[in-house]
Amino acid sequence: MTLFILAGGMGSRYGGLKQIDPFTEHGEFIIDFSIYDAIKAGFDRVIFLIKRENYEIFRDTVGKRIEGKVKVEYVFQDMDYAVPEGKIPEGRVKPWGTTHALLCGQDVLDDGFCVINADDFYGRDAYMRAAEFLKKSNVESTDYAMVGYRLGNTLTDKGSVARGECYGDINGMLVKIKERTKLYQEEGGAWYEDDNGEVVHVPGSTVVSMNFWCFSPKVFDGLARDFDLFINDDSREPLKSECLLPNTIGKMIREGDCTVRILPTDAKWFGVTYSEDKPEVIAKIKALIAEGEYPDGLWK
Repeated sequence: MTLFILAGGMGSRYGGLKQIDPFTEHGEFIIDFSIYDAIKAGFDRVIFLIKRENYEIFRDTVGKRIEGKVKVEYVFQDMDYAVPEGKIPEGRVKPWGTTHALLCGQDVLDDGFCVINADDFYGRDAYMRAAEFLKKSNVESTDYAMVGYRLGNTLTDKGSVARGECYGDINGMLVKIKERTKLYQEEGGAWYEDDNGEVVHVPGSTVVSMNFWCFSPKVFDGLARDFDLFINDDSREPLKSECLLPNTIGKMIREGDCTVRILPTDAKWFGVTYSEDKPEVIAKIKALIAEGEYPDGLWK
């Protein structure tokens, strides 16, 4: 089983954007804990999706310290990958989005795999549930899965967040994801303001997507179709528009191209949405180490 880590947005110091500094005294990043949990769950290969120019610094930090513990590979998200000649707008520097990022891995992803964000802490239970699902799947399956978190386990009190609210049927299959922007934490859940200016309360038990997906290689058929439609849509905003994985999978569900099972977890997700979140994240990781969930120094 393979863990495919979306790290194309990381800066030259590795961590860039949100994770400028290590989160432990041993220089570990959140991504180290994701890999450690995945190995514990039975994953035997890790593939990093990164910017080509960040390869050396990335390998010299995270890559080298996990080599020998798991098979490590790298894939680059090049702007011209799967893009017809003449379709890159002048001045475009922003990557094409997460659908394109995953599509860049289609030549090496030949078994069941999971997709995660590099800067998110998902909790070990999520990897255990994902591994259990993949072990029962096969490379030709169009039955996929998504780890579903309780909204209350993903919030920050430092500001608003965006979350994908998941709607499932009675059999636990994903029907659609509704993006909720500017969710604010409150006791028992969160709230947001709708288009009419009305305050809407969202219970903490609401299932949300944190972009933890389980796929077979068959997913690339649908990804390629949707990205082709996106890149040939001349009405899109040329410099900033993105083709996003949740939207692509949502279309595939509606068109009957796949099914997606919601894998519920009570794991607590956390990340550095705001710079003020970092001390709290460091404290949470330190507490998990003190409780024995992780060793003091993951790769010793």
